Amino acid sequence: MKAIRVHKYGGAEALTYEEIPLPEPKAGEARVKIEASGLNYIDVYHRTGLYPTQTPFTLGTEAAGVVDAVGEGVTEVKKGDRVAYAMILGAYAEYAVVPAARLVPVPANIDAKSAAALMLQGMTAHYLTHSTYALKKGETALIHAAAGGVGLLLIQIAKQRGANVIGTVSTEAKAQLAKEAGADAVILYTQTDFVPEVKKITDGRGVHVVYDSVGQTTFDKSLDCLRLRGYMVLFGQSSGPVPPFNLGTLAAKGSLFLTRPTLVHYAMDRAELLERANDLFNWTAAGKLKSRIDKTFPLAQAAEAHRQLEGRKTTGKVILLP
Repeated sequence: MKAIRVHKYGGAEALTYEEIPLPEPKAGEARVKIEASGLNYIDVYHRTGLYPTQTPFTLGTEAAGVVDAVGEGVTEVKKGDRVAYAMILGAYAEYAVVPAARLVPVPANIDAKSAAALMLQGMTAHYLTHSTYALKKGETALIHAAAGGVGLLLIQIAKQRGANVIGTVSTEAKAQLAKEAGADAVILYTQTDFVPEVKKITDGRGVHVVYDSVGQTTFDKSLDCLRLRGYMVLFGQSSGPVPPFNLGTLAAKGSLFLTRPTLVHYAMDRAELLERANDLFNWTAAGKLKSRIDKTFPLAQAAEAHRQLEGRKTTGKVILLP
């Protein structure tokens, strides 16, 4: 089968499209014939070695497809089932072997590209708004990278929960996308300092929570946007990791909370995984949630997809097709 492999950490050129043996499922595993793979910023972290993985490895942590074979003792799925998954390395390929307990059934009214687009980014938006900081009606959230894959989903789910949403973006076109998703206010951080704008919008009070996937370039200013006892939720670092931080700053800025969550700890068991995924599928089927698939690339062009993601040339979701 064909797959995208990383033999040595590096830039997009480190991605090689090559032939590897077809994997066989062991006990408790299922083999999925992949129809669509999702591109996520965590793939960049794996490729560069920021999140170390033993090389060589097949990139990608999210896909949707059809069960092709099952190993001994598998009861969760059967051959022919439409499924999706996230957080399992090896999705940039024509086939992947996945623990059966991590596979989510995909309803008939959700296509493979939409399912792949929803799994990692959708469940991230779900746990951030429902668990890490459970938004309440009337509260205000600041969302960075508001026109990105997670950002657009975060806006929609935050609005479902009755929150007010302020988004930051880099261009007018991205601002329009954030507004269409439901953002109450959008700040172009390339044209204006977002801190005074947030204070102005909130009448000087600040926001209840900041959802920040950018990291290094936004972290300090994000803290300044929070009200007393506000929550700083740092769930990514697309601009680079945040330097060592003096926790005393949290007290000085208003007894703030700081957390660095990751999806794996918010979908630990099958029940939690299914609950989050099924919410996303149900909202999508009902028209309450729209995943914006910005671009699709053939699997062989994964390197170009990475270049565009890192160059901020994408909005919404990017999908790879085997």
